[in-house]
Amino acid sequence: MRIKQVRNATLRLDFGGVKFLVDPYLAKKDAYPGFDGTVNSHIRNPRLELQTPMEEILGVDAVIVTHTHPDHWDEAAVQLAPKHLPLFAQHERDADLIRSQGFSDVRILTEETTFRGVSLIKTRGQHGTDEALAAAKEVLGEVCGVVFTHPDERTLYLAGDTIWNGYVASNLASYEPEIVVLNAGDAQVQGLGSIIMGTEDVKKVHQAAPQAILIASHMEAVNHSVLSRTELRSFAAESGMGDRLLVPEDDQAYTF
Repeated sequence: MRIKQVRNATLRLDFGGVKFLVDPYLAKKDAYPGFDGTVNSHIRNPRLELQTPMEEILGVDAVIVTHTHPDHWDEAAVQLAPKHLPLFAQHERDADLIRSQGFSDVRILTEETTFRGVSLIKTRGQHGTDEALAAAKEVLGEVCGVVFTHPDERTLYLAGDTIWNGYVASNLASYEPEIVVLNAGDAQVQGLGSIIMGTEDVKKVHQAAPQAILIASHMEAVNHSVLSRTELRSFAAESGMGDRLLVPEDDQAYTF
């Protein structure tokens, strides 16, 4: 497999001979205002320009949208992504929205989805603490992750926008992934705390799956992500997991 960090949670994934685009966030720098009610909301998004050529980003066989928050599926992606590409959404509500935007082949992820020989297993996550969801369920919404399997590949677990919780622990135990992508920028909502993983969450994943190589995504691109790559690398080294955690720059790729 080849995993390229594009920007934020956007990935170009080549797996089992299939090219996937995950969570496309494709606008130019500063195109959107910061997210209301989040830390650093005065900063415009995205904070960085894309480094990966658009023809590479869009030169795929299928698109996966783990959820339709605008930093995972933005107006630019709606305009730029080819409307005929197979696109996988987490449930019918997201699929209906994407169909209304002109996409003709929208499919629902399940625990038994396959595409061109690649197994795509939808997994559960939680976009914040129980208290945060109780206070702002409509805003935080439902999210998913995906486990990718293929006879010729190591098992890959893309956790999605989730904090550490029982769902993640169960997914790690059930699927025993060898590669795990974590959205680890510690995005924060005022009064509700972290809504994706921060340093301690990453450490808990490492402790639960010490055999896995972890890749940190969703960093430094949106106003409310407060954990920097430098800080996460330092924490990993101090915590003894430096050799198990990769923190890519935008447009950096790994092959396994």
